[in-house]
Amino acid sequence: MDKMDHNAHSVYLMYYHLIMVVKYRRKVIDDPISERAKE
Repeated sequence: MDKMDHNAHSVYLMYYHLIMVVKYRRKVIDDPISERAKE
């Protein structure tokens, strides 16, 4: 079961789905940014 987050007035479960399309094939997001986004 997924972990629910909560505060004083609500309980929530949040997912992020990030899609990036780049015109030129180059590395836009480097490893530190990628790891931060996974958290």
